Amino acid sequence: MAKELSAIVKLQIKGGAANPSPPIGPALGAKGVNIMEFCKQFNARTQDSAGKVLPVLINVYTDKSFDFVIKRPPVAVQILEVTKIKAGSATSNRKKVGSISWDQIRKIAEDKIVDMNCFTIESAMSMVAGTARSMGVTVSGDKPF
Repeated sequence: MAKELSAIVKLQIKGGAANPSPPIGPALGAKGVNIMEFCKQFNARTQDSAGKVLPVLINVYTDKSFDFVIKRPPVAVQILEVTKIKAGSATSNRKKVGSISWDQIRKIAEDKIVDMNCFTIESAMSMVAGTARSMGVTVSGDKPF
């Protein structure tokens, strides 16, 4: 028989660096989850992507057990890594802080498409380009599709 779902907790944690301090401890402690057990499992599963910000969905069941799904790093974080800038622009329509090519956008879209709500690589590329524009990063070159 299937377990009854009690809550879903969404967090963004750096890979291999989960510890019981905020925001993880209070978020999971309020739901009655064994925080140290989550931290051990998360750190073990994310050793290969240490230091990268990873979204995680934690399903908490009524018997206080849990399971979690680790997703790919957010598009904005990947854009910051590719363009080697520290942060996006506060006024993205006026001040541009970097540039990105369509080839780089394709690589990010291919990596992130499993977590996105689109079916073609072209639509994923459009979503990534929109995120880049809203961060104040210019998209260089002609649209390849």
